[in-house]
Amino acid sequence: MFLTLDDFDLDGKTVLLRVDINSPIDLNTGVVLDDTRIRACKETIEELCNKNARVVILAHQSRPGKKDFTTLEMHAEKLSEVLDREVRYIDDIFGSYARNAIKNMKDGEIILLENVRFLAEEVLKDWKKWKDITPKKQAETHLVKKLYPLCDYFVNDAFAAAHRAQPSLVGFAYYLPMIAGRIMEKELSILGKVLKNPERPCIFVLGGAKADDSIKVMKNVLKNGSADKVLTTGIVANIFLIAKGYKLGVNEKIIEDMGLKDQIGIAKELLDKYEDKIITPIDAALNIDGERKEIDLDMDIEVEYPIHDIGEKTIELYNEIIKDAKTIVANGPAGVFENKNFLKGTAEILNSIANSNAFSVIGGGHLSAAAELIGVADKIGHISTGGGACLEFLAGEELPVITMLEKSYQKYKGQI
Repeated sequence: MFLTLDDFDLDGKTVLLRVDINSPIDLNTGVVLDDTRIRACKETIEELCNKNARVVILAHQSRPGKKDFTTLEMHAEKLSEVLDREVRYIDDIFGSYARNAIKNMKDGEIILLENVRFLAEEVLKDWKKWKDITPKKQAETHLVKKLYPLCDYFVNDAFAAAHRAQPSLVGFAYYLPMIAGRIMEKELSILGKVLKNPERPCIFVLGGAKADDSIKVMKNVLKNGSADKVLTTGIVANIFLIAKGYKLGVNEKIIEDMGLKDQIGIAKELLDKYEDKIITPIDAALNIDGERKEIDLDMDIEVEYPIHDIGEKTIELYNEIIKDAKTIVANGPAGVFENKNFLKGTAEILNSIANSNAFSVIGGGHLSAAAELIGVADKIGHISTGGGACLEFLAGEELPVITMLEKSYQKYKGQI
């Protein structure tokens, strides 16, 4: 359970809103190239303004050392364009300029403070060990102590960063009611239903290069019974094929170079328990001097070239399974879709998902980009705003932001 925007009267209140508008930008001009995450924030910000709240936005862009680590000035311009109302950029985070700007705000006004990752205390190296970095400790940071007295509520709409434990994400919950914004609420409701009560058959399609994360998801959804079948593609499929005894030649070296060799043993364990539910490709598309060459997969024949996509027979097999599904969760492309010669598997599966009668969920990242590329994004039931956060949620891992939302509900539910 968590608090939502429906639980409090926000009229005339100062609301600190944490969003994730981390976006691809032009390194020469600083112009935002893809405003998907900015547009996603529109509903929450508009609702807060319509409630006459004073909206103070906290956000980040990239991290120190990256070429796209920059100010949020262009983000404020893009937000103003998306909302069709002024979002004032404040070149400060918690200094006197920022604090005075907050104190002088009028009802319905919006300001965007500077990139929170300009603060050393906001950049945690070992955020996964967040239990050692308690909310109380995060609440003792300068960022939190300087800003919380000026605000009445803390709204967290940064689902894409929900697996982080930085001060701007969890620290304010120590002093203020922490409320889920509409993005957060939608993500948790949809992904929670997929895990706990999906319409069946429920099919997971797992691929991409982040095989270890996908395999964690597979392990969780098979263990808790969420998935009726898991269709494997990409590096995930290669790992399971090797675990079954297929000789994938150069592809085995690729897996080793990616630091994923240990996943083969995990795949063997999962096959021992759930072999009837884990489906692997029956053919593959090889990259031979840049050209696509499809071959049937045979345990007795070693594959001599890199596998860059699933083959026609696998596409047909997977599409038949997808056609009968009532819930579909997909993460990761089926192959090297950026190369048009190896887009086919990803495109065919996405088209099949889009044209099915199932409720469909895509876990963000590269697969959502592929859905945009082939023009089916608007036919997908839900495209998650968070790649890593979505994967960790589906893997059953504890997400710091979600934990703090639950604690805040327990603390403030009597005020609802």
